[in-house]
Amino acid sequence: MNTNKKLQIVWMFTSLLIIAALALSGCGGAPKTKVYRVGILVGLEFVTPIADGFKAGMAELGYVEGENIIYDVQVTNFDIPTYQSILKKFVDDKVDLIVVTPTEATIEAKVITQGTNIPVVFAFAFTEGMGIIDSVRQPGGNITGVRFPGIDITIKRFEIMREIAPNAKRIWLPYQRGYPIVAPQLDALAPLAKAAGVTLIEFPADNPAEIQAELTALSAKDDVGMDAIMFLVEPLTTLPDAFTAVAGFAYTHRLPFGGVYNSIDGYSSIFGVNVDLAESGRLAAPLADKVLKGTQAGTIPASTPENFIQINFKLAQELGLTVPEGLLKQANEIIR
Repeated sequence: MNTNKKLQIVWMFTSLLIIAALALSGCGGAPKTKVYRVGILVGLEFVTPIADGFKAGMAELGYVEGENIIYDVQVTNFDIPTYQSILKKFVDDKVDLIVVTPTEATIEAKVITQGTNIPVVFAFAFTEGMGIIDSVRQPGGNITGVRFPGIDITIKRFEIMREIAPNAKRIWLPYQRGYPIVAPQLDALAPLAKAAGVTLIEFPADNPAEIQAELTALSAKDDVGMDAIMFLVEPLTTLPDAFTAVAGFAYTHRLPFGGVYNSIDGYSSIFGVNVDLAESGRLAAPLADKVLKGTQAGTIPASTPENFIQINFKLAQELGLTVPEGLLKQANEIIR
């Protein structure tokens, strides 16, 4: 082999070593793991399991908190200005995705992210007539998520109340005044109540104190004016002070009450029909994964979870109520 040939081989070998060294040193632009930043707004403490379910679902999909994903979880209780403040901070921080729950917080998220490139994935949001999505199959814009089948759940709550308390002809309905998703529920209940010979007694209130004051006044009467209490899909009665006010009244007057299953300060409701909150969060994870991988949020069909029925069989027995065997078979959870 002549000298020139040897020099060419040495030069080529040296060049390869230099290229390899540059690559190993990072000077060659070795790809770094993308770290996604996700802002999570939980607008009701009651639905906090949604955030936990979402994070668990993301972990199953390979997202490791602190390594390739960072969460900023903010929890508050039905406060629109606070929702807006949190969401604006997420936008200012230029997060890669906003995950939000429930309905009103979702509405605010859609408004505040308009004109940005930040996608939104919601959970536990009542979508009918709320302007959140165009349709379940094509949500549109920068948003998709896990809807809350509110009308179906409200009707199921009424049906269960009728099964547990068939003699109840006056059902009291406390709810947050002006809450946008209440009217569609009342519209759906009205014909059912009329057919069953049941009078629905609405009580809109601004806060738990108003509920307490009304129940205190009713307690002073010989006839409290109701035979049962049912919770609609709305935030007020999920707040601890409101729930314990209603529960204390119901326990004192031995009234069946339910709709949302809750247990606070020794008080529990008789039944609840909802969605599994953690499962709703978990269902949001595959949607978020698609969004983070580049799919336009508005093209991803929204998901709908199954109903989750809880029956407090022990309390029903204490109140002398009969829970039909068919209803017990439908229950996902029976408290004995």
